[in-house]
Amino acid sequence: MTQVPNTVFKTRVRNEALGGPNPFEWKDVSSDDVFKGRNVVVFSLPGAFTPTCSTSHLPRYEELCDEFKAAGVDGIVCVSVNDAFVMFQWGKAQGAEKVFLLPDGNGEFTRKMGMLVDKSNLGFGMRSWRYSMYVENGEIKKLFSEAGYEDNCPTDPFEVSDADTMLAYLKGR
Repeated sequence: MTQVPNTVFKTRVRNEALGGPNPFEWKDVSSDDVFKGRNVVVFSLPGAFTPTCSTSHLPRYEELCDEFKAAGVDGIVCVSVNDAFVMFQWGKAQGAEKVFLLPDGNGEFTRKMGMLVDKSNLGFGMRSWRYSMYVENGEIKKLFSEAGYEDNCPTDPFEVSDADTMLAYLKGR
């Protein structure tokens, strides 16, 4: 199988020592920080605050987190080509506490995954294609990519990157 791309993600993390109205600081998170020595489920989506991502994709992974852990998963990561500020506010609005929201602001990870697509027809610009993958110690063991990627499908299919499909795969290993 293939290794996940080596990337540095620009994130914002809470630092209580900073205090005040904005107790956050920048923190670089590498691919190794996310994947090395861990079993991780990743799902990627076109954008925070978008309908399918907010009503179905993220909430279902959040809901099934304990079942993923029981299946041997150490963490669930949601990647989106959004900046750290947008991802933080989306997580807050969604009440996401179990899924780690990982901003791919420049689309570098997504591009290296071969999943960067032009969604200008929707006014989005370059975004991630919807997919999910299971990763063991940085090695991609299973990838579920939505149909239509090859021709940059103008719609937003959501049939195989969902939490239930990934969980069924993990339980069937």
